[in-house]
Amino acid sequence: MINLGILISGRGSNMESILNFLKEGEVTDVCPKIVISSKPEAEGLKKASKFGIPTSIVSNNLKGWDYDEEIVNTLQKYNVNPDNGLVCLAGYMRLLSREFVRKYKMRIMNIHPSLLPSFPGLNSQKKALDYGVKVTGCTVHFVDEGLDSGPIIAQRQVAVLENDTYETLSDRILEQEHILYPSCVKLFSEKRLLVEGRKVIVT
Repeated sequence: MINLGILISGRGSNMESILNFLKEGEVTDVCPKIVISSKPEAEGLKKASKFGIPTSIVSNNLKGWDYDEEIVNTLQKYNVNPDNGLVCLAGYMRLLSREFVRKYKMRIMNIHPSLLPSFPGLNSQKKALDYGVKVTGCTVHFVDEGLDSGPIIAQRQVAVLENDTYETLSDRILEQEHILYPSCVKLFSEKRLLVEGRKVIVT
């Protein structure tokens, strides 16, 4: 059994897509244990409670491992450990410390609204529009010590339309995120993700 911890900072729509997917019962060996928010006002906390998932708030001015140690302690309190756990970042607006990343090596996933390595960081949809690309999308990757730089698990493409705005493009990318992220959790649960250097091979 894989014990799942989800970190959020806002509305938690990707969290919700994962929890809905697990609730459907196609995956039976992933157990959501805890949703942790970096912001007490995050909408995702109420959504998590509707699924009956325990929630926790870690909101303070600490940085780096001083902050993440409390996150790790909370994960482990709910039995999301480096040997049995998966941590999914779902709109989590903090950079993880190297200590956290190393402790849960290749057991932390993130979803990003671009086709990495293009447009890492914030405002990726606006960057894509400003750059004039014809295709963008979303990426699920394992988290390493860099910014959106970990090994890529899977991607989905989204065409950029001539009349797209930040909002319309973001909405279409989000639709694909809600499909992609749960599928990657499923692959992880089936032990089908083999990491060789920077490559993730789906077996």
